[in-house]
Amino acid sequence: EEATDADDLIDLMDEHEISIMQATPATWRLLLASQWDSDSSLKVLCGGEVMPRDLLIDLLPRVKEVWNMYGPPETTGWSRCYPITDAEAPILIGKPIANTQFYVLDEHLKPVPVGVHGELYIGGAGVTKGYLNRDDLTEERYIVSPFGSGGERLYRTGDSVKFHESGD
Repeated sequence: EEATDADDLIDLMDEHEISIMQATPATWRLLLASQWDSDSSLKVLCGGEVMPRDLLIDLLPRVKEVWNMYGPPETTGWSRCYPITDAEAPILIGKPIANTQFYVLDEHLKPVPVGVHGELYIGGAGVTKGYLNRDDLTEERYIVSPFGSGGERLYRTGDSVKFHESGD
């Protein structure tokens, strides 16, 4: 209940002297709209929704760090993270975390060049086996990797992304 009430959430943050907090952009907006007296020692982990530039502009000067977190639940949590230090720079999601692979593919499951949009597929140890009692959805969202030899599977995110020249 406290997560949806800005005053209660602020009280909890103060009471427990929070130094790192993960929340969605909507939650950070809720705090900012409530006249939250930000904390210059707080590390912000922001994910679950697209990172809006206007939120970065408001958050960056108020906190110690802002990290853009990305990862669908089908990959058991965050798959990528990226520290953002400049609100005017491209908003990146970073490189894959350990034991995770990212592929940006076209409709024929072929890799697209750097800078070209494609669909994001995720592979690696954190990819779940599928949906419980939903074979139809599992078949739609999980594919055998065209890049592995051992029957590894990739999760089809449905997200349109492109590789930055930095590899992020």
